[in-house]
Amino acid sequence: MLKNYFNVAVRSLLKNKLYSFINIFGLAIGLAAFLMINHFVAFEKSYEQHISDNEDIYRVQLDVYQNGELIYKSSENYPGAGPALLEEFPEVTSSAKLYNMGSKNNVVITSENGETNPQVLKHKRFLYAEAAFLPMFSIPMIQGDAATALEKPHTIVISASMAKKYFGNENPMGKLLRLEDDDFNDELCTVTGVFEDVPENTHLKFDVLISFNTLFTRDTSGNGWAKKRYGNGWRRKDFYTYIKLEPTANPQRLESRFATLIDKYKPENKEKNMKDVLSLQPLNDIHLYSNLTDEAEVNGNGDGVFYISIIAYFILFIAWVNYINLSTARSFDRGREVGLRKVMGSHRSSLIVQFLVESLVINSLAMLVAFIFIFITGNLFHNLSGTPLTYIIWIQAWFWVMVVSVVFIGSLLSGIYPAFVLSSFKPMQVLHGKLKTSSGGVALRKALVIFQFAMSVALIVGTATVFDQMEYMQSRDLGFDMEQTIVVERPPKQDTSREVRSNRIKSFKAGLKQRPEIQSVAGSTLLPGKKLRFKTPIRTNLQSQDEAVPLSVAGIDFDFSESMNMEIIAGRAFSEELRDDLDSLVILTENASRALGFEKPEEAIGKRIEIERFRWSPSVVGVMSDYHQESLKEEKPKTLIYLSGAGSEYFMIKVNMDQSAQAISSIEEQWYKSFPGNPFHYFFLDEYFNSYYESERQFKDLFATFSILAIIVGCLGLFGLSSFTAIQRAREIAIRKVLGSSIFSIIQLLSKEFLILVGTATVIIWPVSYYLMDQWLDNYPYRIDIGWASFVYSGIVVLLVTAITISYQTLKSATANPVDALNHE
Repeated sequence: MLKNYFNVAVRSLLKNKLYSFINIFGLAIGLAAFLMINHFVAFEKSYEQHISDNEDIYRVQLDVYQNGELIYKSSENYPGAGPALLEEFPEVTSSAKLYNMGSKNNVVITSENGETNPQVLKHKRFLYAEAAFLPMFSIPMIQGDAATALEKPHTIVISASMAKKYFGNENPMGKLLRLEDDDFNDELCTVTGVFEDVPENTHLKFDVLISFNTLFTRDTSGNGWAKKRYGNGWRRKDFYTYIKLEPTANPQRLESRFATLIDKYKPENKEKNMKDVLSLQPLNDIHLYSNLTDEAEVNGNGDGVFYISIIAYFILFIAWVNYINLSTARSFDRGREVGLRKVMGSHRSSLIVQFLVESLVINSLAMLVAFIFIFITGNLFHNLSGTPLTYIIWIQAWFWVMVVSVVFIGSLLSGIYPAFVLSSFKPMQVLHGKLKTSSGGVALRKALVIFQFAMSVALIVGTATVFDQMEYMQSRDLGFDMEQTIVVERPPKQDTSREVRSNRIKSFKAGLKQRPEIQSVAGSTLLPGKKLRFKTPIRTNLQSQDEAVPLSVAGIDFDFSESMNMEIIAGRAFSEELRDDLDSLVILTENASRALGFEKPEEAIGKRIEIERFRWSPSVVGVMSDYHQESLKEEKPKTLIYLSGAGSEYFMIKVNMDQSAQAISSIEEQWYKSFPGNPFHYFFLDEYFNSYYESERQFKDLFATFSILAIIVGCLGLFGLSSFTAIQRAREIAIRKVLGSSIFSIIQLLSKEFLILVGTATVIIWPVSYYLMDQWLDNYPYRIDIGWASFVYSGIVVLLVTAITISYQTLKSATANPVDALNHE
């Protein structure tokens, strides 16, 4: 019996090739889009899932307040936090501390095994790690023991790819690697393990881990400073701290007891009117829902992933609605078939099963075509979404459960209503040609068309808003000029003599300034795009300690403000000709001067300020216009700027347009002259700054692409529906033409209903679209206002697309010979 149902379903598909194609092709596009979006969403949500017991692991977050004002929310913490939590709370079963030196210092690691030409590599993906880290994070070891590899000082474990780079096919175990950095550290370490390359779906990406105990050996004086600095101290706060809890532990209840820990270890906070708050971040939430100071990498966008997943279901529902509309619209065409089947003895239940089987066949074929689409466009999708090719969704059981579920649910949802409509036809009415259109059925079809195009309008409004916001963020005046700027970080291998370092920097800058393709060279401790790490309470000499405000602190050299086109709105910039500028003057940003109580920038000039942490009382020499240190996802920082001199961490090199390649060659040549033995590395400032918009770019591209697909699916259904409408009204059209109606009036007659439905959908969805996109824009401190243009644009686009979609069939019907239609009747 089931075989017969399938045979009848296949014959029906072959008999009506056009509408079978529209149904299958439309569903296939919808299913392909649904599966690809779920691939992207699954990857974004898969972060840390490869780690055993990941749901029990937390990062300890630190929020710091001064005078009741939040200074910052940090992903890093005090070195003593982890050991104290482990000691004080029995729910904490283990803790692991990491020092992210790769983000704070310039590091080179050299092979030290008697090679003629040792491999020297600069490293950013590099951490000092406690021994507990490897087992806590389930790091798969190729060689070495995870439990003991990092126990001893001067031990190092490296990734398989790093082992290949340093040692080729030789066994890396027991080999020596020397670390040198721009803080004058020089550590010779022994390789005690090799781990598999870390996957892309983790917020901690590293190639090198050095034993945390190595940090304690830096104390050559024997006075114990290293133990306080890196061990159990509660002063510096620049360590990632992870803890693992008992599976039955309640993290919220545990957090509520952290205040007593702070009171115990930071009693001086009350005197300074400061407050530290410790909290637990679930490991699985970090990638999508964390945006703290000193994150290990730029994290994803949880809201963006949510919106994209909603689009997946929109597209799928639009595809299913197409099928329902086309199937019910074909009821007249299939009425005679149903009447004959009932006369021949078919029961209503068997007819329902027949049409549901037909729906199952169409959905199954559509899924097969969807897989072909995905196979063909796979690389394009990976480039669009940023999902790595190594993340394979097809091998995961849940994916196939989803595929089968979507086919069966789709078959049921899209087939049940047409099945009941068709099976309800009375045979005598059908065979005598007295079948009438159900007013309820017509109303449902109209409602479904409105739903389809309401979703399309919402997606167009959303796409326009996302594009406008991205354009706004990337074109807004940042307060500095980053075009044609090459950045070079200071050399990792540095001389301990400040005078020697200063002379080398002067030599580097002077050599570059002589090159015609170089416009300017400036040094700084700040890098636009990178969050300023340091904040401290600052006040004027006339204010009390309770009135101190938290300001970011950064250093620049004499040429920086002019080179980067940063506007001095009061006072002056630093001057190399004036000796006082060397150590007694500072510049404030405009918002910093206001925070210190100066109503006008001019009022700050010459005033003395107190920085008690440094025991320094400089005077304000200038006020600089506010600028965007980070992307427009963050507020402009209130910043105090000092003269960095030999302490500059970055060199900003302005080059002439169209001479970048020549400039890079000149910079590299001068680099090796001024800083021999240091590897050369550079990047373009605009590319670095805009990399912080990667999640927004990804969201924009995905949103736009799948919005277009949703509109295409809707148009396919509209094309099929307009074709059936024209066929059903063929006799009416013929009579109108015989009575003298023009082609234009016939086109107007056939188009009017669809255009009204689409117009209705547009008006209904506009306020909903406004609300949703306004909510999304509220995530940005600097955002566009949603103007009327986006809504008018969306309405025009949808109406135009509708008109084009139905134009073929309406024009064909309007120009058809009326005699043919009347003879057929």
